[in-house]
Amino acid sequence: QVQLVESGGGLVQPGGSLSLSCTASGSSFRVNTMGWYRQAPGKQRELVATVTTGGRTNFADSVKGRFTIFRDNAKNIVQLQMNSLKPEDTAVYSCYADGWISSSDFRSWGQGTQVTVSS
Repeated sequence: QVQLVESGGGLVQPGGSLSLSCTASGSSFRVNTMGWYRQAPGKQRELVATVTTGGRTNFADSVKGRFTIFRDNAKNIVQLQMNSLKPEDTAVYSCYADGWISSSDFRSWGQGTQVTVSS
């Protein structure tokens, strides 16, 4: 079993910045892709950003140029740096990890963290 623990989030004014962090832990696992989804009230879940083991990144159009994703492969940590935040970025952000454990595929999720952008 692979567990993901998130930290960060909170309340920030428009134009501000926040950083989210997510750590995967467990035994005998390998992580391939890590990333972040978000879901705002009344809206569908949206894929925000992903990063592979090789460092290839992908971003939703709505966050390109404002968000950056970093990864520490050795520590299985992924960080989402969010700059120039807008009220429409308000959502619950959840990290995920795809990989293999005991030769089986897995996808694990973090518990979710609230990000609120408001003046």
